[in-house]
Amino acid sequence: MFKALCFLAVSCLFSITTHASTVGCPNADVISGKLLTDVCWSCLFPIKVMGVPISGKGGRVPSGAADNPLCICSDDAGLPRPGITTSMWEPARLVEFEHVPGCSSVLNGITFPFDRLFQGTNGTGDKDGGDSSFYHFHYYAFPLLSILDLFIKRNCNADGYMDLDIMYMSELDPTWNNDELAFFANPEAAAVSNPIATAACSADAIAASTGHPISSMFWCAGSWGNIYPFSGNQAGNQGVLEDTSLLSVRVLAALHRRGLAWQTMGDRALCRGFINPVLPKAQYKFTMFYPVAETDSDHVIGQSTLVWGVGRTLPGIGEDPVYLVWRWVDCCNN
Repeated sequence: MFKALCFLAVSCLFSITTHASTVGCPNADVISGKLLTDVCWSCLFPIKVMGVPISGKGGRVPSGAADNPLCICSDDAGLPRPGITTSMWEPARLVEFEHVPGCSSVLNGITFPFDRLFQGTNGTGDKDGGDSSFYHFHYYAFPLLSILDLFIKRNCNADGYMDLDIMYMSELDPTWNNDELAFFANPEAAAVSNPIATAACSADAIAASTGHPISSMFWCAGSWGNIYPFSGNQAGNQGVLEDTSLLSVRVLAALHRRGLAWQTMGDRALCRGFINPVLPKAQYKFTMFYPVAETDSDHVIGQSTLVWGVGRTLPGIGEDPVYLVWRWVDCCNN
């Protein structure tokens, strides 16, 4: 707890010193008391030990989660050690979307010196086939439970991150603003970027409305649309929340393909996370952190914004959202 209080004290000082110099870039005040007040703490549940829920009512266990109550993993010396399976939802990542290249709402409104050639846009509002939107993104490690010294043991930290860290910036990725380059990086898009495959996503949308998206439909993000191509361009402009929600799934899918995001769910992940080039959709859920935080509920990939998004944007000043990414972690606790 002492570590958490020190972190918040330094964070408040950082917020004060940076806010005045970053006019024009929104400040989400992530590094502040919002670490405690703007997080859906009930979304941690259910917590399972040996397959049995021990705390929290309701919540959802993703399909594909580990079902073995006992496990064995090797220690640092290579010797097998038995343990018990523990599972829970972990707040693990932040993804922010910005119109201004280099702008970081998460880092209290600072702006990195990137060329503004690819300025973002949220479209004209016509919401027709000729309308489009584009956002930059920044992807952060955000192991909140480790930051606050809560719950997580060292051997249950799937990828070793302990603090807030920048993991990926779209301004450095030429595929993010170029659909053709994105296609050559992910050629399977040719098989699923068509009207028939898109129409099939209606089944995933129905499943997502119940909290259980269909993982085998890897190209679908439920009611949000088709995940391919892995770029920041959006045709049709369905609004800030739906556009950025779909882009958040594209971010996760692209990072899984590149080995920068790991699977932490299932019996194979009990000893440590592993690389899975296909997005395990059931592993993830989201809460909005900024501008209007979701503190009492969460939403899965593809769940309609009509369910969770009402009143979550502020016209003009709150159109660069920040999402907290939760992942299901199965761990061998020994």
